[in-house]
Amino acid sequence: MAELESVALFQGLNPGEWQDLRRIARERQFAAGQEIFREGDPGNGVYVIRDGLVEIAHLTDLQNRRVFSRLGPGEIFGEMAVIEDLPRSATATAVKDARVYFIPRDEMLALLKRSPGLAFNVLQEISRRLRDFNQLHLREIIQAERLAVVGNFARSILHDLKSPLTVISLATETLDRPGITPEKRAQSLGYIHQQIDNIKGMIGDILEFTQGAATPAAFVSADYRQFVTGLLPGLEADARVKSARIELQNDPPAVPFRLDARRLRRVFFNLLHNAMDVMPGGGAIFLRFRENDREVVTEMEDTGPGIAPEIADRLFQPFATHGKPHGSGLGLSICKKIVEDHGGRMAVRHEPGHGAIFYFTLPRAKNVDGSKS
Repeated sequence: MAELESVALFQGLNPGEWQDLRRIARERQFAAGQEIFREGDPGNGVYVIRDGLVEIAHLTDLQNRRVFSRLGPGEIFGEMAVIEDLPRSATATAVKDARVYFIPRDEMLALLKRSPGLAFNVLQEISRRLRDFNQLHLREIIQAERLAVVGNFARSILHDLKSPLTVISLATETLDRPGITPEKRAQSLGYIHQQIDNIKGMIGDILEFTQGAATPAAFVSADYRQFVTGLLPGLEADARVKSARIELQNDPPAVPFRLDARRLRRVFFNLLHNAMDVMPGGGAIFLRFRENDREVVTEMEDTGPGIAPEIADRLFQPFATHGKPHGSGLGLSICKKIVEDHGGRMAVRHEPGHGAIFYFTLPRAKNVDGSKS
């Protein structure tokens, strides 16, 4: 039997957070053979097993089911509902009589925002599950022709999670230091929330690509200078993890755009991580901007070796990658799609004595009278 206090996920909570957790956790009982939730049900919360045994399975067709895992006391399931607001992707069934704690999604999200330590524990658990899931599939398709693609794709997901998890870990350590100032606490909390948003964006991008259905765009009017300035602290925090630095060579133009902030943010972070991958020993990443009466051009240049000739012609194609130990080649194709959805275009160039220079354009917003802003 596992009481809430013994569950590893909740270790490190302070007394106030424990009080909140006990208040929102609801105990439920399921008889052997009873479904806890079914594939396709709304992802409405997280479950923690108090006692019993729970099986997680996926229906491969109308008659066959594929068992992914069996979980016992102290283990959690349904945790992806905290990150993504999508239907359940598997069915959970009580193999033996089971008692579980159920934590509704909205209340769990509210607790995560108040508890950086719990947020970090949840992200570590998700990373572990992805790794276990990857290993399971690698064993089963070892003879399949798609092994290399599937393996690289899965490793890329785990690799991309390392950077935000590291930033969250460092920020959490800062919060634990005695005598931390309110300003430093607020800054660290800001880093944590931004990295959680980054991970949610990564998952959304992967789901959008693999499911073949685009997420509805959420375009709003925004000042481009304010948008980019707001991204810089998170970009700089990610760069420091890899001993890299970001240099803003000129100010972003203060012009209005219609943009989807969540998706366009992914373009900046994907390009940043792409640059850091080719500079394992650290380096500089330059950001600069230029504009004309039609569009604004954003450039990101690194001090790496530049674009390899073997990959130049298919750089933005899915699964195209070269010279990196990790990477599925999805990042740049996702970037290109996002920019094109904004009405712009994306390309890369190489100049002698320089690293890769990626750039993208965004069309200037039209005023009511049809003129450009």
